[in-house]
Amino acid sequence: MKRLLILCLSLFAFAWVQAQDQGAWVFFTDKDGVSFDPYSYFHPKAIERRKNEGLPLSHITDWPVRQDYQEILQEMGAELLFSSRWFNASAVYASVEELQAIAQLPFVKSIESTMLEDGGLAEVEDDSKAPDGFKGLAWAQTEVMGLKEFRAQKINGKGVRVAVFDAGFPGVDKHEAFEHIRQRDGIKATYDFVKNKSFVYDYGAHGTNVLSCIAGKRNGKPLGLATGADFLLARTEMTLREPFSEEKNWLAAAEWADKNGADVINSSLGYTYHRYFTWDMDGKKSLVARAANMAARKGILVVNAAGNEGSTDSWGIVGTPADADSVLSIGGIDPWTNYHINFSSYGPTADGRKKPNVSAFGYAVTAQPKGGYAGSYGTSFASPLVAGFAACAKQAKPQAKAMELFQAIEIAGSLYPYYDYAHGHGMPHASQLLNAVDLLETFSVTEMPESIEVTLKDLPEPKPLPGEVSNAPYLYFHYADPKGKIVNYLVVDLEGATSYSISTEDFPEAYQVFIHYRGYSLKIKL
Repeated sequence: MKRLLILCLSLFAFAWVQAQDQGAWVFFTDKDGVSFDPYSYFHPKAIERRKNEGLPLSHITDWPVRQDYQEILQEMGAELLFSSRWFNASAVYASVEELQAIAQLPFVKSIESTMLEDGGLAEVEDDSKAPDGFKGLAWAQTEVMGLKEFRAQKINGKGVRVAVFDAGFPGVDKHEAFEHIRQRDGIKATYDFVKNKSFVYDYGAHGTNVLSCIAGKRNGKPLGLATGADFLLARTEMTLREPFSEEKNWLAAAEWADKNGADVINSSLGYTYHRYFTWDMDGKKSLVARAANMAARKGILVVNAAGNEGSTDSWGIVGTPADADSVLSIGGIDPWTNYHINFSSYGPTADGRKKPNVSAFGYAVTAQPKGGYAGSYGTSFASPLVAGFAACAKQAKPQAKAMELFQAIEIAGSLYPYYDYAHGHGMPHASQLLNAVDLLETFSVTEMPESIEVTLKDLPEPKPLPGEVSNAPYLYFHYADPKGKIVNYLVVDLEGATSYSISTEDFPEAYQVFIHYRGYSLKIKL
């Protein structure tokens, strides 16, 4: 009887799933007969960006989806949610039977079922109240990335348009942290892709926290580097759950940001174990990764949090769209140790690519919706700190293309050219971006039969280097195979020692050891 009951319940559950509408992407074969005028569709800033990037003003991926195709889907019973110009596809709700019938239409290329309303995912971020006295942190989160150097050249992101995708922006229309933006009409457009309306100053507080790390002020002093930038604010996320439809919203927001002239997108969002497996994090599987790469191809620099699953055994690696090849993925640094913060997700991607690209503080002072400020944990706040840096980089290098800025930010990293899967290339700094500072050789090496002896040079006690909060005496090194793939890496606190022995006995010849100490890097072939 018990087995029969279980079987009956299983059949009932299967029949219930069959009866429910599910979300799917319907991809079409063509755009024959559609018309498109880029000058009436795009904001002048978008036209300007395309010309700077050497992109055509009218490309088939910009043309609208055929209206008759969309109407036929609706006539067949599908609920139309959104149609993507970039992918020539419509997101719909439909039953299994309706999707089977739609798949037979001659103009339907393929269908991807995404189960848009199934599953849930807690927010990537983990916020908490700061301990008493975070004044030093508010100063450090911008100073460590070169606020002084940027301001010396009057760089604050002016003229750069940043799109922020998040769960809501309550208080941004009232909080003192954003008064300087409101006074100059710096919020150029807003849209809520969850509710399909323009008002975004409600719902999840996270977007307010994030925006303050790009351009907020506290007592007149910057919390983010890009206080002069302009903004497009998009609500793409729900606050209590994250159904698959949020990836649809992300894509819709990206097309909207493109249309409205965004130079940079900040996405402190990520999608992981509630909808994917770790092996899906290859930059190609998820819709949102494909959307992010398409945004990059449109000339937008996409900056995305790596994720907060670094301390979980079940996941650990970067989420999507941080896994996308053309996304600048941001890891988290502990402000007090200058070292990887424990929850920040690690690289590489499932297909072995280097992520994160750079890092910033994973604990930051943020504006709170009802007034005041607090400390907030998460790579969600490292990402906007770098997005603010990116806006300043764009102002400093206005003719640079998006992927040129991507590379320039990596090169500006405090560890560059060294790299590891915890820190990326370190924290970017204005001095490296603007002037390419020459650094002294800080160590010498002696190769032994089964080790490399690293000896620190006798140098005067230095001031903190770009990207350092203090004189953190860390020695970084990694081992790489002949193809350059990192097979192991380590960060060592020398604790006053002047030498360190790196063992090579477990690694075959033709492997490489890449060593970094206080700005100086050296690669040695075994």
